[in-house]
Parts: sequence; C-alpha cells; structure tokens
Amino acid sequence: MPHLERLEIPAHQTLQPADEPASSVHFPETGIFFMLATLEDGESAEVGVIGREGMLGIPLLLGAERMPFDAITHAGGTVLRLGAGAFRDELSGPSVLRPLLMRYAMASLVQVAQTAACNSRHHLDRRLARWLLAADDRVDGDSFPMTHEFLAMMLGVRRAGITVAAQALQRAGLIQYGAGRMQILDRPGLEAACCECYAVVEREFQRLLGPGTASRAQPCAEERGAAGRLAAPVSFA
Repeated sequence: MPHLERLEIPAHQTLQPADEPASSVHFPETGIFFMLATLEDGESAEVGVIGREGMLGIPLLLGAERMPFDAITHAGGTVLRLGAGAFRDELSGPSVLRPLLMRYAMASLVQVAQTAACNSRHHLDRRLARWLLAADDRVDGDSFPMTHEFLAMMLGVRRAGITVAAQALQRAGLIQYGAGRMQILDRPGLEAACCECYAVVEREFQRLLGPGTASRAQPCAEERGAAGRLAAPVSFA
C-alpha cells in the first residue's frame, strides 16, 4: 500500500488523544497499544488492547473522526502510519483491506464490551490473568517493562490490589516477577486461572479474522505485507 510510513513510537506516548479528530490510522508492527477511558474524577481504565492483529483508527474506518478514548502505549513500538485522506482513498474503491478491517472492527467491539463486563463482575486475580494473556499474545521477546502503577490504571484498581493479585498468581507457579519484570511460567495454567472473558474474545477474533489471529496471531492487515507472529512470554513489573 502506498503512502505507508513506518514510525518508531517512544514509550509513554499518546498516539491519538481522546475527542480529537484523527489525522491518520496506525497499524502496529511491534508493541502493545491500549484504548484508555478516563473519567471526570481522573480515574482511568483500559477498554481495548491492540497489537499486530489490529489497527488504531477505527473511527475513520466507520466514517467518523474521533472517539472519547486515548490511544496510548507504555513501552513503545513500531507502527505503519497512513494519513486519513490516503486511508479514505484506499477504501473508496475495490479493496481487500475494507472487509478485513470491518471484521476487525467487529472483533474490537466484542473485546471492548467483554472487557467492560469483565471489569465489573470478575475478581481481580482473574482479570489480571486475562490481561497478561492478552499481552502475551502481542509481545516480542520474553519480557517487557510494565509498572504496577500502569497496570493498576489499565485494570482500574489500586496498586495494592495488583500486588496482592500478582502474588497469588506467583504462589500458584503461574508467573514470576521481580526487578521490574514479570514472566509467565505456565500459560495453560494461567488460562485455567483466568475468567471466561479471554476465551470469548479470542474465539471471536478467530471466527472473524481466522485461526490464530487473537492468540499469538498473524497481523490483521496481512494483505499489506506485514509478517510475523504475535509471540513470546510476557513480562512486566
């Protein structure tokens, strides 16, 4: 696809601020990106996770310009950026990208809705397991930096709650953490320890985008030539 520009996104970057018109769409190649909802009292929670399987810029795909969520990254990554005008031109004619991205938008809607249900009904240790599995699907290498403060913001809880939940998972032999990093030791065990929400979202990604898309998946925009798998154990602190 012409007009694609590869960018290195630094850590702690906001790619798209909430309620501002989007000037481009981004297709992640490396790294994990988050949709973050911030309330009037300043509290925040993650409502969506995006890796190589997806894109940032669904409002432009659906004929809108903005949404009330920030698109952010914690550890940085690499993206392919396409300007809004070029993106609209690409979708205006016959395009293999449009049906693929529309299916991704549906999968993303399921993820957002299931995350809301999970955050309101499930215990923190199960929610933490779900989050770690989703991150594991989208990282390169065997670890990545992640602070307890950031994870507490992602899950909408206090830092002390993250510490207690992480300790429970570690005592069960599912993860190991220390010195600012955490590693999954037993992924099948972590899948058994999490709530059903991870499997619900993964199943929808596979149904809509093909086997393996959500779990250690091929990139959503595979037709545009991005290669590689979403692999490796996750680590954070």
